Amino acid sequence: MKPVPNQPSRAPLHSVRILVGRARHQASALSQGLRAMGAQVIEIPFIQIRRPRSYAPMDAALRNLHRYHWLILTSVNGVEALWSRIEKLGIAKSQLSSFKIAAIGPATKKAIEARGLTVDVVPKQYVAESVVKSLRRKVKGKNVLLARASIARDVIPRELRRLGARVDVAEAYATVVPQASRARLRALLRDPKLRPHFVTFTSSSTVRNFLELAGPDGPRNRGNLRKKSWLDGISLASIGPVTSSTLREYGLRPAVEARQYTIPGLIAAIVAHQKSTKPRSAGTNRSR
Repeated sequence: MKPVPNQPSRAPLHSVRILVGRARHQASALSQGLRAMGAQVIEIPFIQIRRPRSYAPMDAALRNLHRYHWLILTSVNGVEALWSRIEKLGIAKSQLSSFKIAAIGPATKKAIEARGLTVDVVPKQYVAESVVKSLRRKVKGKNVLLARASIARDVIPRELRRLGARVDVAEAYATVVPQASRARLRALLRDPKLRPHFVTFTSSSTVRNFLELAGPDGPRNRGNLRKKSWLDGISLASIGPVTSSTLREYGLRPAVEARQYTIPGLIAAIVAHQKSTKPRSAGTNRSR
């Protein structure tokens, strides 16, 4: 439970406690980047990655890859799940050259390229709306396969269909609330010596799951969270506008929003925010 102390006092995030809630296997990049800036990082996952209810739609699409003109991947998790099924089904790499690939951002692009594939489109902004914008002149009359989480925004399939594309959505993985995190998270928030100065959110799912795990009334109690004291003194750091919008849906105001919607962008935004404020303790409320 104790945060990891490190880095000299001149580091920009020296003595700043930051809670990282990414899935356990994905926390390292954010945690390492924050520690390099001197932060004391606490890792408690708000999200857990599991297999979808069924791989049948995904497998059916992968067995008919020759039908598709475009493959869209919106997360590293989607890349990993897709590749796992490709290997499971014994699909040859030569079958993956018949379509073009769009990745939502640089991390997803890197994961795709690590499998020896070429990414044709990465939008300027790493959100669903920007993916649609990047493909708007490329998909009319085309078959598109979108591999994503079982619960996700419908912006991409809805808007691409309006543009004349035929879109198949295949569930690559599911995200669930890690119930094992509940006691640890609530104990952390109750401890004045360990309470974080920042909580990081890297998706809308991390927001909803955090409130489910930590909130006294759960996420359904929208609007009333503003009256609660359990977040006093904690600044909320969002990876981008979609995640920030979800925070606001629950009456919470992000103190930090990344300009570049990536892990490095989130770290840079926290550093910039910290430099712009006076040194403070977790008893100063900047979260609401």
